[in-house]
Amino acid sequence: MSAERGTALVTGASSGIGAGYAERLAADGWDTILVARRAQRLEDLADRLRKETGTTVETLVADLSEQDDLSRVARRAADPEVGFLLNNAGINGYGPFAELDPALMAKVLTLNVFAVTALTRAVIPAMLARGRGVVVNVASQLAFAGALPPHPLPERAVYGGTKGYVVTFTRTLAAELADTPLRVQVLCPGLTATEFHRSRGEEPVPGREQCVHEDGGMPVDEVIDASLAALEKAQVVCVPGLSDPAPLAGLAKAELQIRSGRGRAR
Repeated sequence: MSAERGTALVTGASSGIGAGYAERLAADGWDTILVARRAQRLEDLADRLRKETGTTVETLVADLSEQDDLSRVARRAADPEVGFLLNNAGINGYGPFAELDPALMAKVLTLNVFAVTALTRAVIPAMLARGRGVVVNVASQLAFAGALPPHPLPERAVYGGTKGYVVTFTRTLAAELADTPLRVQVLCPGLTATEFHRSRGEEPVPGREQCVHEDGGMPVDEVIDASLAALEKAQVVCVPGLSDPAPLAGLAKAELQIRSGRGRAR
């Protein structure tokens, strides 16, 4: 990773995995572009990273579910200096599907699916031209929980569907780019000790200080450790806490068996 230092663009950087990953990258010498909705939190983090690491830190206040904001960030992401993209911004919109507000549903889909795709598309051409680059898309273990009933899991039809997209999109893109020097990863954490469950996403969690939802979960640093270790090994799917890779190998084998059925893939 140290040989590839340049500028890293981190979305959802005002708290949780995004803030923690930005801290780790800056400590390793990366300049950073921090993207999130909460201006004060971004400035607080930026000031601290500048003082502690001496790196250049830029902030972009943006709601990536808004087209104008997304376009502005995508233009910045397309700059050839950007060598690392962390697509971490996301909201959950949890609740019964029949009762889900259509506006919130659209926000979840736009942020969790379209923004991830658009920003990845923005960075890949310059990374290919430069001959190096890293993209980490944050999904969730809930991407693999489709058939499981809610309680204790959340009511998550839309959220789980969006994270399933992120897993399939990233794995397929990684296969497409397998003969290039680029590294692409989908990070699938389980319950993590962040503030993610304190809001469904209509509005960000208020306040200047980060907090942790009551459910607790894996420490953010352990999630980031797992992601960075998987990148060093060029592992496309990273599930923090999963010590045995057999389930992922079994998933790939099952997919091959499904595709070998009669008829061509559509």
